[in-house]
Amino acid sequence: MPPIINAQGISKAFGASPLFQNVSFTVSEGDRIGLIGPNGSGKSTLLRILAGDVDADSGEVSKRKRSRLSYVEQESKFHSGQTVRAVIETALEKAAVATAERGTRFAETLGRAGFEDLESEATTLSGGWQKRLAIVEALVQGPDILLLDEPTNHLDLAGIEWLEELLEQAAFACVVVSHDRYFLENVATEMAELSRVYPDGVLRARGNYSEFLEKKEAFLHAQSKRHEALENLVHNEIEWLRRGAKARTRKSKARISKANELMGDLADLNARTRTATAQIDFSATDRKTKRLIELHSIAYEVEGRTLFEGLNFILTAGAKVGLVGPNASGKTTLLRLLRGEITPTSGDIRRAEWLRIVYFDQSRQLDPKMTLRRALAPDGDSVVYQDRVIHVASWAAKFLFTGEQLNQPVDRLSGGERARVLIAQLMLQPADILLLDEPTNDLDIPTLEILEESLLEFRGSIVLVTHDRYMLDRVSTVVLGLDGKGSAESFADYSQWESWQADRKRKGKPNAGLGRNAVGEIPAASARKKLSYMEAREYAAIEPRIAEAEQLLRAKRTQLEDPAIASDGPRLMAAHAELEAAQKERDALYARWVELEDKTN
Repeated sequence: MPPIINAQGISKAFGASPLFQNVSFTVSEGDRIGLIGPNGSGKSTLLRILAGDVDADSGEVSKRKRSRLSYVEQESKFHSGQTVRAVIETALEKAAVATAERGTRFAETLGRAGFEDLESEATTLSGGWQKRLAIVEALVQGPDILLLDEPTNHLDLAGIEWLEELLEQAAFACVVVSHDRYFLENVATEMAELSRVYPDGVLRARGNYSEFLEKKEAFLHAQSKRHEALENLVHNEIEWLRRGAKARTRKSKARISKANELMGDLADLNARTRTATAQIDFSATDRKTKRLIELHSIAYEVEGRTLFEGLNFILTAGAKVGLVGPNASGKTTLLRLLRGEITPTSGDIRRAEWLRIVYFDQSRQLDPKMTLRRALAPDGDSVVYQDRVIHVASWAAKFLFTGEQLNQPVDRLSGGERARVLIAQLMLQPADILLLDEPTNDLDIPTLEILEESLLEFRGSIVLVTHDRYMLDRVSTVVLGLDGKGSAESFADYSQWESWQADRKRKGKPNAGLGRNAVGEIPAASARKKLSYMEAREYAAIEPRIAEAEQLLRAKRTQLEDPAIASDGPRLMAAHAELEAAQKERDALYARWVELEDKTN
């Protein structure tokens, strides 16, 4: 059977800048293709070409006869006043679904997606529910192939899991542009990376994300070896030419021609393999205070609905907290409370004196008329970063911007580029605490990895809201989960939060507002009644043990920064081993603390 979509030798450029050239891409029955690539490589444009919304500059795109295609764009778009019901009914009509089938397809698809109020206006839904609706709108049309552009960007973690399950069970083929590594790991049966690094413009391999990484490493290793061999060949040919090669003979002419061809191949390889990565490094203060923010019995209500209540939470120096929960559960609200932007309905918040908090806003508000130059350097042609004066052009280059872009207005930047501008602004502000609200949206995987490394090395405290489970697992030392029904619970990691949710769902238990501590105060004696005598003693002593473990872990990280150790191989290996041991000890204490906490319920 022929492919559903067959694109051969397609190229696309905007102005003088080519996105990709001579790329071939096919989609066949049963394919679940994860499409990745650096920002600006043309992933969304390729998807639009496959969907038929954009024409390629050259090449051919053919689609199998009578095949049905649905395309979900990055940004959901609905007409004002249109209800959830109307959106789906219009989609069924557009796809000419038989009248007898419409009721069943309507009910099943919306029901599985979790929609309850079908008369809600689509444009008033949260970003996550608008994304769900856009996906359902595509699904009810019964596609043979579904194209999804960054579908996880606005979904909460529960929504991502819903989409994963849906795609894993789907009979249709799909192509998904995503930077969510766990999502790609769970969903993709094939991976493709669009990048000019590859000779054909795209590297494609069977398997999920981790299998793709192994194949990519093997390819790049082989390309590196070829690069090295080609450089040696060109060097030898240049030496031969320098010795005064005579071009009179046919053999000499052929060798000169071959030398020019080799030089052209090397220049092409050099151009393709020249890559850049963003340079991200947040600045911490030298604050020694242990407790930075304390929340005591905090409750917050909005329009008569309680987001959380009885929340006791202590943010200590160096803590890295992952804040999770479904859409509208109050994650952004809690960040605003920590920042002091709003006040709680009840309860008390105490902050250390002269606390410096830096906030990354998920709405990414930048003055659209402002130039990139002013956004990066508001006070002149340079910035002061870590006591060094850096020219704006050099500062821009750290975030992968060219000198030509400096005078462009920021409204011409992509979502990923806007995120990099905001990160650049944050880096200029020394912080005790970073409050990060969905910083990963629109960032490509190389930039995500650089951001993760920077957050791991940051010596201050972090509260991180993200749907990127890989980043949560890697960065957070404790996870605080909100359920949107009044409860706030803390866990050692994201998997424990998932298990807790699944357990409560299975048992059908209502979520009471238990208000656990993140690094916790010792609960009152009445909360310890289910602990044995020895467990109660252990529980009473576990907070200082955790604090000591955190202090030891910080000391081991600082030890690795010592130039004397970094330049001494055996000492460096020993320091790494000590760091890993300290990490395991701290994690084991958190895990034990959660076990003891569970027994108090």
